[in-house]
Amino acid sequence: MKPVLIISDGKPGHFNQSVALCRHMGWEYETAEVAYKNKIGKALSYLLDRLGIYSEKLFSSFKFPVSSFDLIVSTGSTTYYANKLLAKKLNLPNIGILYPKGYRLDFSRILCPFYDHPPKRKNITLLPLNLCAANDAFFIEQAVDFKLRHTPRIPAVGIIVGGPNAVSEIDPVEMEQQLERIFEATEGKERWITTSRRTPKAIEAVIDGFEFDYKLINSRDPYNPVPAFIQLCDRLFVTSDSASMVSECASFGKAKVEILMNRQTKSPNKFEELVQGLEKRGAVHLFDGTLGTADQKIDLKGLLEEALNGLI
Repeated sequence: MKPVLIISDGKPGHFNQSVALCRHMGWEYETAEVAYKNKIGKALSYLLDRLGIYSEKLFSSFKFPVSSFDLIVSTGSTTYYANKLLAKKLNLPNIGILYPKGYRLDFSRILCPFYDHPPKRKNITLLPLNLCAANDAFFIEQAVDFKLRHTPRIPAVGIIVGGPNAVSEIDPVEMEQQLERIFEATEGKERWITTSRRTPKAIEAVIDGFEFDYKLINSRDPYNPVPAFIQLCDRLFVTSDSASMVSECASFGKAKVEILMNRQTKSPNKFEELVQGLEKRGAVHLFDGTLGTADQKIDLKGLLEEALNGLI
């Protein structure tokens, strides 16, 4: 098989989902980055797509490898028009990841989280969670690297803290209460914690008030211990604000997964729906002071193979 061409908008959260699909399917890939000249260019892309008109003039740069490809893949609204443009130019099938709201749904295949509630179409496959990197060797490698920073003495639990998003807040008082309950429920374990770029200073201050066996505050140290947590921990506690982080914890490793729900400012929302869906599958447990048994990892490979059968 020839390589897959991934169209990227430069956002890791989008690009990584395209890469994850390729890794699940065992496809080699090359990457082309695209960017619109301005906001007007992106706005025009919706109209031109409706009219079936595709032009490179909307982009500030539009360079792609000269290799021959079998397929085009992209994730995110900035990539969909470019995806279609190249698919037509090169006469290739194409895949859009996430729901391409506002664009015609005429991709060869669309892989879409169920919580986006897309219309029922033969070319749309609903996914129970976000696509995330499908490479066990990566997690093993990251665990080895982590042990150079911290050598576990006994089994550990990991706490992964995000921050506010468009539909929820992370409250310092509630976080302190959650951490107190976690400590009560995990006697005899090492406790590890990491924050993200979105974690507010007030939450960092709360975390600093507890004694952890390993602590990473992202604003002070950009190292990412999350893959090592997933690989090494017996149990993971993860805040509900990141669909990609919840999905990764529910897909890899062997840890039982506990969800720390942020305060919801708009409900229902996709994060609540994601957690509820995974809870029904036994992949996560809503932490209420007691520990659950949710350890059913979601393997998308079979679903993807069925959805993409016959595409190339």
